[in-house]
Amino acid sequence: MSQAQPRPVVQFMERLQQTGGLKGTDIANFAGVSKATVSRWASGQKTPHPKTQLIMSDLAYIVMRLSEYYSDEEVRAWLYARHPQLDGARAIDLIHDDKSEQVIAILDRLDADAYL
Repeated sequence: MSQAQPRPVVQFMERLQQTGGLKGTDIANFAGVSKATVSRWASGQKTPHPKTQLIMSDLAYIVMRLSEYYSDEEVRAWLYARHPQLDGARAIDLIHDDKSEQVIAILDRLDADAYL
């Protein structure tokens, strides 16, 4: 009998925690749910709402891109810091509000060796 593949949500959670330095509390605040709900997601007992899954996948993608340049602690700090290139907004808030494209545009400039 083969072992079941982890659900995409579980993979996003692992990436956010391992690569992004995000804790269960961070993810709970980001998703607007309790820490217990995040634990159920991580264990595969529950699945977030589809819109939440999409936003979490954006966050996981951005964390992966940031990890190419920063340590996990720096990735977490970058997500929570206010950025001049985002008109003083925090990346974590933009991602939550389904405005990930603005954050990804900054990462594209970073990839092109432009100022960040």
